[in-house]
Amino acid sequence: MPPGRNGQSAKNGNHAVELVGQSPKIQQVIRMIERVAQTDIPVLICGESGSGKDVVARLLHSNSARATKPFLKVNCAAIPHELLESELFGHERGSFTGAHQLKQGKFELADQGTVYLDELGEMPIDIQPKLLQVLQDKEFSRIGGHQEIAIDVRFISSTNLPLERLLAEDKFREDLYYRLNVVTIQLPPLRERREDIAAISSFLIGKHSTALKVEDFDLPENILEIFMQYDWPGNVRELENMVRRLLATGDESVILEIAPARYEELGPAFPPSHRDDLAILSLKDAARLAARQAEKEMLLRALKKTNWNRRRAAQLLQISYKAMLYKLKDAGLSKQSRATSWA
Repeated sequence: MPPGRNGQSAKNGNHAVELVGQSPKIQQVIRMIERVAQTDIPVLICGESGSGKDVVARLLHSNSARATKPFLKVNCAAIPHELLESELFGHERGSFTGAHQLKQGKFELADQGTVYLDELGEMPIDIQPKLLQVLQDKEFSRIGGHQEIAIDVRFISSTNLPLERLLAEDKFREDLYYRLNVVTIQLPPLRERREDIAAISSFLIGKHSTALKVEDFDLPENILEIFMQYDWPGNVRELENMVRRLLATGDESVILEIAPARYEELGPAFPPSHRDDLAILSLKDAARLAARQAEKEMLLRALKKTNWNRRRAAQLLQISYKAMLYKLKDAGLSKQSRATSWA
């Protein structure tokens, strides 16, 4: 399916999925999806948490010849180790304590469709050889069973962990890595495609407005400016949560969480109808804002005193270096901050 004006979209069952953006990096991802969706080769999607790996996986399925067949996701990090094998392969009745009835696994249920292995790097090492056998032979047996079950499944995987490092640490099988990593799609973090933030925000507003019963909501330019400057460590998922909160509460002061230092600068720029709302905060929010502003001031004083030597600044503040780095990131401070109004 060709991309729309702002990205790639498709319908997958009850899931409307879309990859929004016109930045060169996201357009490269869209072109790769178009190139490999119609094939059956395994695809490994790499990217930070919240960057849209699930969206890419669903687009690969929705734009393939298997689109009308099952798409089954297995989160290798969320399912306990002792249950993951049964989740994938199924089990026979009586094969272990608690196996009171036959269970079909995801591989069997996804026949003719797609299995999506999310967080592949978290897959236990002892299950990996069995997955490799399924990839090689296209058949498997349930736990406690002896009958070989043939399947026709396409495999898509994703990871936010560097699998190369796991290979070096003997936590991931090299042969399995090459089987699943025939084609790699690297998703950029949101901070590396800031030019897409306006389009993504507009898409998310449209996506959630109906469910939240909000009409004619336009993102104020001053908030969009902050969105464009914020690093979004949680990527698109974090942006979506922020948009939903703005729509649900109608209170632009929620952006204090990502831009506390600009509250005084930003407040007067809100539309007049919202100024009175922003002028009054709950005591809890007011205390939190004051604490964050005071902490940032102390961070800046320590950094200036040490000429931005973060280790020495941490010693002055009597905190660990690791805590210092976290607080700097949380406050949006960097050496570049010295030349901007954010400092």
